[in-house]
Amino acid sequence: MFIHIGGDTVVSTKEVISILDHQTVKSSKVNKAFLEEKRKTIVDHSVEETKSYVITQDAIYCSPISSLTLKRRAQFVDSLEQFPFVQAEVEELTE
Repeated sequence: MFIHIGGDTVVSTKEVISILDHQTVKSSKVNKAFLEEKRKTIVDHSVEETKSYVITQDAIYCSPISSLTLKRRAQFVDSLEQFPFVQAEVEELTE
């Protein structure tokens, strides 16, 4: 399944390693250093203010959506994956 992280960007939930809040990154030297080290892989398509960072195996995405909202979306998608897809048979009504 996929999660919409803002703008025209969606990422696979299987690829998401972590979702970091922007305020947490600003206040942590370790997080700042991590982002500086990985700045070549940062993808920022949004014209809006960055509220969170979505870290995947291949890139770090800047998102205008809060980390809490992204977490809820990811949990919702995970809950959908727990239910098997059942295709109901539909009988045509004929007269």
